[in-house]
Amino acid sequence: MGESDLAPWDRGEFERQLRALGERYHSAHPYHVMMNEGRLTPTQLRGWVANRFYYQVNLPLKDAAVLANCSEMAVRRRLVQRMVNQDGAAQGVGGIEAWLKLGEACGLSREEMLSMRDVLPGVRFAVDAYVNFARRAPWQEAMCASLSELFASSIHQQRLANWPRLYPWVKADALEYFRERLHQGPSDVSHALEIALDYFKTRAEQERALGILAFKLDVLWTMADAMYLAYLVNMPPYSVVRKREGQSAT
Repeated sequence: MGESDLAPWDRGEFERQLRALGERYHSAHPYHVMMNEGRLTPTQLRGWVANRFYYQVNLPLKDAAVLANCSEMAVRRRLVQRMVNQDGAAQGVGGIEAWLKLGEACGLSREEMLSMRDVLPGVRFAVDAYVNFARRAPWQEAMCASLSELFASSIHQQRLANWPRLYPWVKADALEYFRERLHQGPSDVSHALEIALDYFKTRAEQERALGILAFKLDVLWTMADAMYLAYLVNMPPYSVVRKREGQSAT
């Protein structure tokens, strides 16, 4: 019996299958484990904030791509709200602004963050892959990819609870982004989950949904891999090439 011949899961089992992928969420990555245990240096924490900023500024572009492919007015309204949450309804507010304030509290200037000069190639490649997927995929599939948010609330709660104690040099009022996502995230998750449960009906389609969510989890994990190599293994991009060039010049 082929995969397409299998009976589809009912809604409850399909949701359970989606949630089971949470074991692959990047909260289990060594970089995030060390962060949650207070074992990152200021430089390593700043590296995470600077690179994650590239992901943050691309979220509205991803949602705009989904919106452009979406034929349903009610869904577009929700997508517009997601974009407003991130871009802000006015200057000085919104998720991107909150992340800039987090960067400043960690010792990064706005100019430094907005220049993107600290964004690692691996992070850029992973985030761009996610945005490009959203541009090309059916809007329902692109919404399915955002279900990584299913697993995000616990990591936001951990940062709010632990950072004031583990990283006291970061002002607690700079953690507003995580606090806001605790309020905004559940609505975004329920919307994307409802779409996934309604759209992916056959077993083959449900397996496709699992693959899409796994892809998004790979994006987040790959970002953490790039940061781990650069800031913990001390192997930033092209370091091996530069070392060989230096040796050949002597």
